[in-house]
Amino acid sequence: MKNSLLLLSALLLISCHETETTSTVAETKSVLKSASDFYSKERAQVLVVGTFHFDYPGLDDFKSKESDKIDVLKEPKKSEVTDLVEYIKKFKPTKIAIEAHPGYGWNDKFKAYKKGEYHDERGERYQLAMRIATDTNLDTLYTVDAENLRSDLYMRDSTLLDSLTYKIDWEIDDPYMTIAKEYFNYREQQIKNTHLLDVFKNMNSREGHNTNFGLYLTGSFATGGVQGADYFSMWWYNRNARIFANIINITEGPDDRILVIFGNGHAAILRQFFEASPQYDFVEFSSLE
Repeated sequence: MKNSLLLLSALLLISCHETETTSTVAETKSVLKSASDFYSKERAQVLVVGTFHFDYPGLDDFKSKESDKIDVLKEPKKSEVTDLVEYIKKFKPTKIAIEAHPGYGWNDKFKAYKKGEYHDERGERYQLAMRIATDTNLDTLYTVDAENLRSDLYMRDSTLLDSLTYKIDWEIDDPYMTIAKEYFNYREQQIKNTHLLDVFKNMNSREGHNTNFGLYLTGSFATGGVQGADYFSMWWYNRNARIFANIINITEGPDDRILVIFGNGHAAILRQFFEASPQYDFVEFSSLE
């Protein structure tokens, strides 16, 4: 009997100790804060709209087939652009940033647009940016595109740049690009045959953004030791970092709602910057319903 009482007392002590330990751990977990708890919840809102180029300038590596091109000035795509514009306007932007370099007179063109000119231009800077800015009574377009460090180095010392990149294998076979071309051909057909709003929802999902970005990380990227990675850093990643810096410089405070309209190849890196930054809240395109 005495032994049974001793055993019961020992079990009760162990149980109490475990309860105290569990309670202490729970209390410790409950008081831990995340880093974001220390930053202001009042942040500028940013909507990144990645797009294909409505006027098909042919500057990207992937070229659209003539049979797949659409005309945003003709039905049914003309009405679909209207639906897309009305959807994006739900964001209620206070600033619109476009894929254009400063010094090319885009705000002069915007002023002319509001007087009735340029409405037959097919580019997204006209059909989306200027149209949304006009409808929401904005008077400025922010040209935030940038050159990249690779271009700067080439202009200052092309020999130095060559010494940093000469080992890259630009001709390497890239099976992922072969698959990607199949996808791009499919996507072009969908742009032609699917409502543009649905196309943009697909393009501006996390997967839609990252799909394009991932293709910069295959093929030549890992050749030449680290030279392929260095080239990418100086070229594409750097260009988008500079674009992000330009957007920081037009941001005045937490009341800003910044609409960023750029080619979809830029969207994944810009998403990465905005999601990580304590200055901004990244708004998902699909959340505007």
